[in-house]
Amino acid sequence: MSSVRSAYTDSLNFYGRHTPQELAEIYGTPLYVYSEGVLRERCRDLITLSPHPGFGVNYSVKANANPTILGIVREEGLVVDAMSQGELHLDTLAGFPPEKILYISNNNSPEELRHAAAHSLLVSVDSISQLDAFGRLNHGGKVMARFNPGIGAGHHAMVVTAGRETKFGVMPDNLDEVFVLLNRHQLTLSGINQHIGSLFMTADGYLDAATVLLALAERLPGEVLKKLEIIDFGGGFGIPYHKYEGEKRLNLADLGARLHDLIAGWAAKTGYAGRFLVEPGRYVAAECGILLGRVHAVKNNGDIRYVGTDLGFSTLVRPMLYDSFHDVEIYRAEGETAALDPVKQTIVGNICESGDILAKARLLPAMREGDVLGILDAGAYGFVMASNYNQRCRPAEVLIRADGTAKLIRRRETLDDLTRCFK
Repeated sequence: MSSVRSAYTDSLNFYGRHTPQELAEIYGTPLYVYSEGVLRERCRDLITLSPHPGFGVNYSVKANANPTILGIVREEGLVVDAMSQGELHLDTLAGFPPEKILYISNNNSPEELRHAAAHSLLVSVDSISQLDAFGRLNHGGKVMARFNPGIGAGHHAMVVTAGRETKFGVMPDNLDEVFVLLNRHQLTLSGINQHIGSLFMTADGYLDAATVLLALAERLPGEVLKKLEIIDFGGGFGIPYHKYEGEKRLNLADLGARLHDLIAGWAAKTGYAGRFLVEPGRYVAAECGILLGRVHAVKNNGDIRYVGTDLGFSTLVRPMLYDSFHDVEIYRAEGETAALDPVKQTIVGNICESGDILAKARLLPAMREGDVLGILDAGAYGFVMASNYNQRCRPAEVLIRADGTAKLIRRRETLDDLTRCFK
């Protein structure tokens, strides 16, 4: 394949029997491309973290909800969550039975909570208020409660999901109020869970938070602890986004060994025989996805070289929303000379907003009109956060199957799709 910058995907044979240029021609751009091989490998990385009986992995569907992706996750033995009726619908389409789905609510309406209960799901409530509301709807049933361990993690404040400056979870200080409501509504506390944030790259913070949750579990009365079925430590498992700079991976062997020792020792001490779950949605899906786009304009405004593409933030919002970094590959047609000298360039999209920036002031080989770009690590929080802003149609999604062939798993939207809901 003729390319300017593609060492990473070349090393994985990411595109199988195709080139990114071929995929761009066949399916158009923007285009999300997923690797079945990478997805299955990441699932297996996590399933083998601990051999403890009952250890499992809960995939956060909000990271990537395509039913084909979910089907592969199911085949690899993961369970899933749902945070809305729509996510539950897609979980069900992908073949997950109710016992393999957790409903992780956040400020849900009574109708949503009632819908989850009607599907026989274990519902995790996020506040004292929601526990009371769910108890009125599900008197005498089971419930799970999300606690805030006071320890957060993440590269940006918008992805930290624990600590006193986030909206998530019940503070451990309010445990007595939880017991009051459990008794009032005759609810069985069947699970406890937490989530500290996204993109941690060392094990210490995660294990500290897990220790806090286990200590909270020990504060439960004996008859409550005896009925506990699930302890979900949440997630935030990071991936190396700076691939061309040699960023190191999260040391899963170290994390797994220490997590296994923690849960095995705690279970032996307390007699707990239920499930332990981790919840690393990003780690499962991010690296299996690449977003392809095309360069349509290159110009200089003053000293800044802008590379204009069809990859606006309606297609990938993470860089604008979180100031997140995604490495970039550059693919060029066969027989054309590659300009290898790095030039500082800012890659922008086709949305009419000044914040529509994918990559700012990057030293990359000089790009030109017609180049195809690959935005790496776009499989998590990519398509699921896409929008129709500026009335642009959302892109297609393609899976590169294990045999190297490509399969369309979501067609590109049309103008008719944009107007389908209008009266």
